[in-house]
Amino acid sequence: MDVNPKQMFFCKIRSKLYFVLLCMVLFVVTLSVYLLVGSHQFIGFDDDVYVTKNPNVLRGITGKNVIWAFRSIDAGNWHPVTWLSHMADVQLYGLDPRWHHLTNVAVHALSATLLMLLLYRLTGSLWQGAFIAALFALHPLHVESVAWVAERKDVLSAFFGFLTLLLYSEYRVRQNPVFYEFALYSFILGLMSKPMLVTMPLVMLLMDLYPLDPSRHGVRECTGLFALVKEKISFFACALLSCAITVYAQYRGGAVVGLNVMPFQLRFENAVVAYMRYIGKTLYPHDLALLYPLQPSFPLWQVAGSSLALIAISLAAVGFRRRCPYLAFGWFWFLVTLVPVIGIVQVGSQSMADRYSYIPITGLFVIAACGTADLTKRMRHREIALALVAGIILIAFTMATRRQIRYWRDSATLYQHTLQVTSDNYMLHYNFGNFHSDNGDINSAIFEYREALLIRPGFVNARNNLGIALGRQGDLDAAIITFKEAIRDDPGFTDAYLNLGVALGKKGDIDAAIQVYREGIRTNPNNITAQHMLDNALAQKNDSERSRDKLKNH
Repeated sequence: MDVNPKQMFFCKIRSKLYFVLLCMVLFVVTLSVYLLVGSHQFIGFDDDVYVTKNPNVLRGITGKNVIWAFRSIDAGNWHPVTWLSHMADVQLYGLDPRWHHLTNVAVHALSATLLMLLLYRLTGSLWQGAFIAALFALHPLHVESVAWVAERKDVLSAFFGFLTLLLYSEYRVRQNPVFYEFALYSFILGLMSKPMLVTMPLVMLLMDLYPLDPSRHGVRECTGLFALVKEKISFFACALLSCAITVYAQYRGGAVVGLNVMPFQLRFENAVVAYMRYIGKTLYPHDLALLYPLQPSFPLWQVAGSSLALIAISLAAVGFRRRCPYLAFGWFWFLVTLVPVIGIVQVGSQSMADRYSYIPITGLFVIAACGTADLTKRMRHREIALALVAGIILIAFTMATRRQIRYWRDSATLYQHTLQVTSDNYMLHYNFGNFHSDNGDINSAIFEYREALLIRPGFVNARNNLGIALGRQGDLDAAIITFKEAIRDDPGFTDAYLNLGVALGKKGDIDAAIQVYREGIRTNPNNITAQHMLDNALAQKNDSERSRDKLKNH
């Protein structure tokens, strides 16, 4: 049967119009769902580091600050594009949190649109691509990355990550080196937004080895693995350089946890369990929290069950790679992109984080969408059934996302919610104590610091801040005891020496304060503040002695 060329032309036009319309709908719906964040405040957890108390960011974009952005490893990362983005926000909006939040939302909506274009390019299926992109846009696990100003690095890296994959797919189809070069530039910008994109070259290999539709992707079956890897050598080189810079930055910032604190066995156990927890929260996103505390140990059944499940799914993905290529593509996308943050190299005190799933769970969305379409291909009224199921899922996720967004309206609401849905969360108690202290509620601050110390008695930061709060309350004796306990727990903790010296000075014991300041300087000879406080104490002692001499002479 001959195909009418005119009919084909109009079919293509109609398909492109559908695509443009769906992109517009996706963008507008994403904006409307997240519009609520425009009324939110900055969060006391890292927003101060990235924006509100960062002197370089607060000065906006200047020549000096641009140089700083490219040289800085503040916050334990090298991400100059992220710093420049925050500077641009301050330049444009000042410290009005509304526009800082809405910038995150806009980038997130653009990333979802790019993902839809990428999937449509790979699969040729408009509705599958739209559904996966909508899941990315509206899933509750992504609220943390979008509603938290400090996570601008997440949305920026995803934007450049998806753009990299789109440009690379165009290169594979057209074999035009210009697209390869632009893909590399986009990848570099993504790495300079957040180094989590270091696994993106492996995702590009997945696109080669397990394409969703080889005929549309333009991959030659005879292309060898070595040739495909060699083709991406520039990408791998950039990724390795980014890894080296990131490890250096995080070690310099003291964020990397040593094996003496968290042994490798515990890291492995946490990693395999975390993989399954990410899957669980993707399917049923409940009890989402700002910080999930590390467990001191895991039950054997949990570790063994998680390990067996990961191995079984991986073997199934490889075994069915020809029959169901989307399974291997999606599953290994999920596994590979989580590797940098799964905890083998432990950074911080969290066991997992919602923000870490921002790009990885896209692979699970691919499996869900393509697998459902595959399983129902012989079903009667298939399109209607799929549309109903997709609609129900998206509505349910949208409602959950709206609810989760409300928890991010301010620090107090977020901390309270996190403490309600987690247990033994000493770090959140500590941060909640800092929040109360900054807002003048000393009694609540003392309560939170003590809660943190009940969970982790050796947490010297909480003990030090507890001493400060007791001193502000006027209980100098209790404050002195608390600072001494902090020094006992960590003899190298200079701040405790300085605070103890201040408390002793207020009690009138200048000699004891001088001795404490000298001990603090001995622990950290380069501490200028300690030397300054010692000089003040010595001057105060000399003034007192002169005053006593004058009284004697009279």
